[in-house]
Amino acid sequence: MKKLLIILMLVSPVFCFAQKTTPKTYDLLIGTYTRRNGSKGIYVYRFYAETGKVAYLSEIDGIDNPSYLAVSKDYKFVYSANEGKGQGSVGAFKFDVKTGKLDSINQQPGHGSPAYIAIDKDQKNVFTANYAGGSLTVYPVAKDGSLGPMSQKIQDEGSSIDKKRQEGPHVHTAMLSPDGKYLLYTDLGTDKINIYRYKASKNPPLTPASPAFVSAIPGNGPRHLEFSPNGKFLYNVQEMGSAVTAYKYDDGKLTAFQTVTMLADGFTGAVGAADIHISPDGLFLYATNRGAANEIVTYSINQANGELTFVARNKVGKAPRNFIIEPAGNFLLVANQDSNNILIFKRDKTTGKLTLTPSIIEIGAPVCLKLVPVE
Repeated sequence: MKKLLIILMLVSPVFCFAQKTTPKTYDLLIGTYTRRNGSKGIYVYRFYAETGKVAYLSEIDGIDNPSYLAVSKDYKFVYSANEGKGQGSVGAFKFDVKTGKLDSINQQPGHGSPAYIAIDKDQKNVFTANYAGGSLTVYPVAKDGSLGPMSQKIQDEGSSIDKKRQEGPHVHTAMLSPDGKYLLYTDLGTDKINIYRYKASKNPPLTPASPAFVSAIPGNGPRHLEFSPNGKFLYNVQEMGSAVTAYKYDDGKLTAFQTVTMLADGFTGAVGAADIHISPDGLFLYATNRGAANEIVTYSINQANGELTFVARNKVGKAPRNFIIEPAGNFLLVANQDSNNILIFKRDKTTGKLTLTPSIIEIGAPVCLKLVPVE
């Protein structure tokens, strides 16, 4: 009997680990541009990862253009970048995962119309990228999830070669490195990716790295960033140039090694590359393109050197802004701002290719998607 008990004790942890699976049910949080086509604020749907089907849960209105969302690591709080009138604002919400209900905690003034928001893993600080103001701001997070007044502001300076769109700085994204030691943020107006050291306990928490930035291709307008799952590579989608640039990443240092176009041969229409994400297994990269293209482009990733190879392109709705890949890698959801809908694609995890499903969410001006596990 004693021998049997010892065997069970040894086997049980292995058995439990083997049984661990990705969740089958998620809350889908949707940020929108309000006052457009009936949109009121932030919406929550239930997403069923086994079927790709969705069901409405709740909404919270009275928020002015909550165009980007961030979710705390413990899933208890949601933060919104509100591109409202004037300087905009930043919002904090309590979140009940089981019901999908959001309750407002507080708001802080924006400092340049925030277009992107992120939170660190320890839930100490929230970061906003202010497109109109050309700055990056930091807000401390209290234990109750509320946001304190802005604690740091980094104001970018400069311009680039496109005098209409790059007349001054336009900060677009703020992303922490996988180890949390650095914060990288893009400036479309100056064609730079800026790099700052991050330490939550310091005042101010952000200090320039060395070097403090890398320059993108002039006129290309760097927008969103995505790290590879192994943290060795960083990919930047460039809005104005409709291209993806790949970098080697090493302790806050970036070295560019490849740039690939997102455009089909002979394409001459208006463009506006938007978002970029990598499949959970690290094998494929996806990027959206607006303008006259209105598509999502798929690339395979060479696992040895990080290089991209074109795989396919899929038509989506008008102005595909943000998109998200379900954590098991079976589905990809695209928010189409000007088509007022969210399309759901089935992913072939072997080829990376996408197939449109019948599931669709009709909603006014969706521009940000976040999935939060329920189970």
